[in-house]
Amino acid sequence: MNRILTPEVLINIIFIAMGIGICLMSIMQVSSGIHIRMEVKKYFQVFFLLILIYISMHLSRMMLEGQAGLGAAIALRTVTFIEFVVSGFMVYFLFLLILVIANPGKKPATILNICMFGLVAAQIIMLIVSQYTDLFYYFDEANFYHRSAGYGISNVVQIIMLVVNVFLLIKYRKNFKRSVASALWFYLIAPLLAIAIQFLISDVQFIILVTVIAAAYLCYVIVKEQTIRYEHQKEENTRLDAELSMATKIQAESLPSIFPAFPEREDFTIYASMNPAKEVGGDFYDFFLIDETHLGIVMADVSGKGVPAALFMMMSKILVQNFALLGKNPKDVLEAVNRQICIKNPGEMFVTVWFGSLDLVSGKLTAVNAGHEYPVFKKAGESFELIKDKHGLVIGAMETAKYKEYELQMDPGSKIFLYTDGVAEATNAKNELFGTDRMVEALRRCENGTPREILDSVNDAVNAFVQDAPQFDDLTMLCLEYRGQKAK
Repeated sequence: MNRILTPEVLINIIFIAMGIGICLMSIMQVSSGIHIRMEVKKYFQVFFLLILIYISMHLSRMMLEGQAGLGAAIALRTVTFIEFVVSGFMVYFLFLLILVIANPGKKPATILNICMFGLVAAQIIMLIVSQYTDLFYYFDEANFYHRSAGYGISNVVQIIMLVVNVFLLIKYRKNFKRSVASALWFYLIAPLLAIAIQFLISDVQFIILVTVIAAAYLCYVIVKEQTIRYEHQKEENTRLDAELSMATKIQAESLPSIFPAFPEREDFTIYASMNPAKEVGGDFYDFFLIDETHLGIVMADVSGKGVPAALFMMMSKILVQNFALLGKNPKDVLEAVNRQICIKNPGEMFVTVWFGSLDLVSGKLTAVNAGHEYPVFKKAGESFELIKDKHGLVIGAMETAKYKEYELQMDPGSKIFLYTDGVAEATNAKNELFGTDRMVEALRRCENGTPREILDSVNDAVNAFVQDAPQFDDLTMLCLEYRGQKAK
């Protein structure tokens, strides 16, 4: 080995070994961070891998210089070429990081990215040319590396990218957190200071170690920011889960859920259920005595899902019940509810509603449908059939909407089944809909059962059809059986 291990060479080897160690530790730190975003993790893994390759090639060049033989000469030229290529990609990857954080807009970002990548490609082409023309560097007869007169040209790409990075940091400084901006400035400026020191001590490679330390600090700051963001998000998710749990409880308690609902009444029996697709849903049902001889029945479906739909659902439910208890007929109830909702509806939400008032003495059911699903009716001694009633406009769409009533005669033994679109539109893994035909078939299989047994039959049929496919919509059903007044 012809290269003399002078103190300066030993110091350089130590610095390079320290740089390799820092790179490896940084890669391990990023790779083990389970809370770090995947794109951030992959970025720093590649970024430090490039730095590691660069340092390794530089160390290999130092060790190969001065060694005799064709193999050593080829190896020396190869590692030097790789070192120069990787140095360009190192700067390019830093540019990508700054560009993403700066977020100048899709079109400017695309143009800048194309230009910078073009510069890297141009540098690689010039490096290939340099292998035959000694444009950037050459090797003497003793196999030692020397810079050529055109060496400065090899730094043009890095200088241009440095200028662009500084421009992005200054122009879009509001998009950078202070800690991240400081780390980026340190990464940009520290190597320049190292170069200045290196002018005084030319034989010691300060720049490599300083660059690695600056890169590791930048990684540390961004990973720390990711950790803080993760912890804040975790706390926020915990808070939202608690609020969602409370909303679920409030919603569940707002719907009639104790059955038998009217144990003292023998003239009718009713059962209802709701299985939300999310923790809180937009469907709701309701039933209440308007007076001693009239029962109000509601089935509704709010647009959307989640907490906003649940809040809208609560408001709609209260309005329907309040106007019904004033003694209004179903048509007037929905028109009054619609006017109130249209007055203050900034979210432009709407709700489909089926509302009926059952005369418990005569069995006459007066109903109105505001864009809701068709009810399914069973006359005494007959089977369930869809009632294709006239649909009015959904509640919340137009303040002046008008609705039409219709009547159904319920004799003792008659039943009515109400539901939301989550039943008919339940979807299996083949993307097939359950549909109203299957629903009516499930109703008929248990048509002589109690309202609860009927709902269980439909629910079992839906589950058997859907199987393991996810539930995309709320599943809400209600069944009423009219038994009539007992003869005294």
